[in-house]
Amino acid sequence: MTAREILSAAQITDVEVVRVNGMLGDHYDPTRRQLCLSNETYDTPSLAAVGIAAHECGHAIQHAKAYGPLKARMAIVPITQLASNLLPFIVIGGFWFHLFALLKMGVLVYLVITLFQLVTLPVEFDASRRAKIILKTMGIVQSGEEEVGVNRMLNAAALTYVAAFIAALGNLLWLLSMTQRRN
Repeated sequence: MTAREILSAAQITDVEVVRVNGMLGDHYDPTRRQLCLSNETYDTPSLAAVGIAAHECGHAIQHAKAYGPLKARMAIVPITQLASNLLPFIVIGGFWFHLFALLKMGVLVYLVITLFQLVTLPVEFDASRRAKIILKTMGIVQSGEEEVGVNRMLNAAALTYVAAFIAALGNLLWLLSMTQRRN
């Protein structure tokens, strides 16, 4: 399997590669030291699956090398999870009950989420950059056509994080404008 080969080549022996159910479940869990791959990625020998596995290995390599942006993202995960759980109650409660203080809290919550999305960008772009290098260096991607395909897929995946950041920023600015109107 590609993920195990990449981790072995990077001399990472303390990360377990596990299969997870569900589409889009591919991720690296730094707290459990697990590289989780969906059934589709785990079992499919396609370039897309190999690219995804290499990207997730990129996160494991970041963790092993104490990559600063990954450490920053890991540090703000707990507060981001709390903010995400509180967000619906705060925003809906603020609008429903006309509680201006809750709307102001909503701005702070969205600020945390937007910050998390911003910190996520260099982490994801770097993991994709590492994946491209690994796949070429290890000879997993051999032809120019394969390289172009994997690069396009990894670039497109990275752009989803840009979209998430823009959406969070848009929601933050919208909620901020709503609180300004109430003043």
